[in-house]
Amino acid sequence: MNLRQILAATALFSIASMAQALEVLPYTPAAFQAAQQAKQTTALHFHADWCSVCRNQSMALEQLKSDPALKDVTVFKVNYDTEKALRKELKIRSQSVFVVYQGSEERTRLAGETDREKIKAGLRPGGL
Repeated sequence: MNLRQILAATALFSIASMAQALEVLPYTPAAFQAAQQAKQTTALHFHADWCSVCRNQSMALEQLKSDPALKDVTVFKVNYDTEKALRKELKIRSQSVFVVYQGSEERTRLAGETDREKIKAGLRPGGL
């Protein structure tokens, strides 16, 4: 195997690994709706940059990105301060809340949780 083949194989492996990892994306209504219509497990993470709990939750999500149990899960990071209409619609009263869906059906909510394993359990398809 030459260097070019090794680099190509490494790139393909990296892309395949990324495709099977937990995705954390910025919230947009269109992306969230598309994921729900595809019957994916999704979560809205109501996050505020000034919130220390939210930052800890984001660190936990980073650690969970490579967890195969969450390979088909997408978390949409919602700006708590600017997405006021969505907060009102979902009756979100504070930041650091996860609203987890299977398709368009709400499955669970996690409020203020920073424990990585508890977040994983809440996000896992068929979890909590």
